[in-house]
Amino acid sequence: MERLFEPLAIRGLEIKNRICMPPMVCYGWVGDDGLAVEKNVEHYRAAARGGAGLIIQEATCVTKEGRICRDQLGIWEEEQIPGLCRITEAVHREGCPIIVQIHHAGVVGGTTQHAYCPSDFRCVKNGEEKTGYEMSLEEIRQIQDAYIQAGRRAYEAGYDGVELHGCHQYLMCQFFNRRVNRRSDEYGREPERFALEILRGIRALTPKSFIIGIRLGTFEPALADGIAHAKALEEAGIDFLDISYGFQGMDEPEKPEDFPYRDVIYGAAEIKKQVHVPVFAVYGIQSPQMAEDILMRTGVDMVDIGRGILVNQNWAQDAQAGRDTGRCLDCKTCMWRVNPDKCAGRVLLNRRREG
Repeated sequence: MERLFEPLAIRGLEIKNRICMPPMVCYGWVGDDGLAVEKNVEHYRAAARGGAGLIIQEATCVTKEGRICRDQLGIWEEEQIPGLCRITEAVHREGCPIIVQIHHAGVVGGTTQHAYCPSDFRCVKNGEEKTGYEMSLEEIRQIQDAYIQAGRRAYEAGYDGVELHGCHQYLMCQFFNRRVNRRSDEYGREPERFALEILRGIRALTPKSFIIGIRLGTFEPALADGIAHAKALEEAGIDFLDISYGFQGMDEPEKPEDFPYRDVIYGAAEIKKQVHVPVFAVYGIQSPQMAEDILMRTGVDMVDIGRGILVNQNWAQDAQAGRDTGRCLDCKTCMWRVNPDKCAGRVLLNRRREG
C-alpha cells in the first residue's frame, strides 16, 4: 500500500493519506428544517476516527427549494451553522479535514414547482418524470448567490472547504451538458460559466486557505467535454477535481476494452493527464489492493471509498494494518440505510473477525 498511504497537500492543507470518504446522502436523518442532528455528528466522527485522509460531507443544499428530498441537510440559512459546526468540530478533533459538498438539484429535485434548469427540459429520475423550465438571468444570479452564501456559511461553520456538486444530473451538471443546456446566451455558449462565477464569488468571501473543489462529470456528454470543463476550472483556480458521472442518459461513456476498471475511472485518468490539480477517482473501489492499483495505474491523486467506509468505518486503519476491510455486498435493499447494524457486509465482516 505504498501509494495509498502517501500524504497529499491540497491548497496547503496536509492530508495524511489518499483515502477520501466521498459525499453520500444519509436519507431520513434530518427534518424539513435541514438542521444537522446528533446522528450526523457521530457518523462523520466515526469516519474520521477510522483513518480516512479526507471527508467530503454529503450533498448539503443551498436553497430549501433545491433539495433532492425533504430530509436533506441544509446550508441555506444562518440558523443551520451551529449544527454544521458540531460536525466540523467532531471531525477535526479526530485529526481529519472535512469539506462540505454544496448542492442544488435543479430539474431532478424533489420539488414539483419552480424546477430550475438551464433550458426547458424533461427527463426521468428514479422512475419519475421531471419537468424543468429555462431559468431567467435573474434566477441564475439568485441561485449563484445562494451557492456563494453557502460557501461563506461553510467557512463560518469551520469546514476546510467546499465541493461544488457538478455531476449526477443536478443543476450545475445540467449547465455543463450541452444536450441539456441549449441556451443561446453566454451560459449556453460557455457551459462552464455558471460554475466559474460561483467559484469566483466564494473566493471573494473566504480566505486564501479555503479549498474550493468540484465533483465533475467525466462524460458531459463526451470525454472531450469533461476534459474541456476540467481545464477551464483549473485555469480559474479550482483546487481539486472529484470525477464522477455527469448527466447520465445524456452522455457517451467510453473506455478501452483492456482497461480493468469502470469507464468513469478511465475518464478520471484521462482528465488527470490534462491538468495539474489533484484528481479523485470513484466507483466501486472496495479493496485496498484495488485502490492502490488505481492510484499507480492511472496517476490520479486520491480514491473515493464510499460504500466500503459505510460497511467498515475503520476501512483506512484496517487497510494500513493489513486487516480484512470487508466489502459492500450490493444488496437489493440497502440495509445500511435502514439500520447500519443490519448491513449484510458489516455483519459478515464482524462474523469473520469473531470466527
